[in-house]
Amino acid sequence: MRSAGIRWLLVTLLLLSLAACSSRATQGQDSPSLQLTLAAYTTPREAYGEILPLFQAYWLERTGQAIAFEQSYLGSGAQSRAVVEGFEADVVALSLQADVARIQDAGLITHDWTQAPNAGMVSTSIVAFAVRAGNPLGIRDWADLVRPDIEVLTPNPQTSGGAMWNILALYGAARRGHVEGVPGDDPEAATAFLVEVLRHVTVMDKGARDSMVTFENGVGDVAITYENEVLVGRQAGKDYELVIPESTLLIQNPVAVVDVYAQQRGTQEAAQAFVDFLFTPEAQAVFARHGLRSVDPTVAESTAAQYPPVADLFTIEYFGGWPQASRDFFGEQGLFTQAILEAQGG
Repeated sequence: MRSAGIRWLLVTLLLLSLAACSSRATQGQDSPSLQLTLAAYTTPREAYGEILPLFQAYWLERTGQAIAFEQSYLGSGAQSRAVVEGFEADVVALSLQADVARIQDAGLITHDWTQAPNAGMVSTSIVAFAVRAGNPLGIRDWADLVRPDIEVLTPNPQTSGGAMWNILALYGAARRGHVEGVPGDDPEAATAFLVEVLRHVTVMDKGARDSMVTFENGVGDVAITYENEVLVGRQAGKDYELVIPESTLLIQNPVAVVDVYAQQRGTQEAAQAFVDFLFTPEAQAVFARHGLRSVDPTVAESTAAQYPPVADLFTIEYFGGWPQASRDFFGEQGLFTQAILEAQGG
């Protein structure tokens, strides 16, 4: 898609998101004296729905100033591009480091956001599967996704950070020797496995939440997604189940103040206070209640029992970090870019 087309799509998605998701709730007065804009990826919407009122109460007590939030939720990549294109968010809470780096490279984030606790990562999760109630097809691990009878859902990496985690997780599991029938440490075999899984993908939605909605509407046999998406859905009464593959990738979600916009809007102090608040045990407990693995050691220890163990859990560093992974997999000649072309052509 050409630059103008991408810009038009991002603006359209952004306006739709704001129309659906804008929240101007206040505490203490009808017309707040300060407003913050949060630009986030789709998955933690419910968690932020609880955290924002907690911060509003904290800020009012601390400063006597009422504060309102405008919220926008898009696929992480689309959200990141929207901010670069001019969406004046004070804070971004995205799926992956590469999407924050895009905003930083555009000159909009001027501080070292990785100096925050946990290197700026406010929550974690893992790549997992959602399967139908009772798991009627017996889907247990990555190798099952290439069976002839299986239809797979995963979002589009061009717009979704979750999709990028998914692709790296399945390729990494194969490369590390944890996919039945695929020899370990064999790049060609791992790539062939990736192509075969992509041939089973029936829908690529623009974001992780959209992909789960498609699954909830009866499409597909398995959705590759964030663990917390499945847990949140089950909390809401959805009748699908969580499957943790033997080998999977640790998802690490960053948050940062967008300095240039916050300074222009006069919100820098409040925006930074909000980011700091997200790392408090109070906010971390909310993330945990919504299926995200806490980065606070005390909260993580107290909630560890609710998360199934993973036999082989690896991180983005297995691929050399996000800058290298972005080039190697999602660039113009990247491994995924070529694999999806082969899968669609086959």
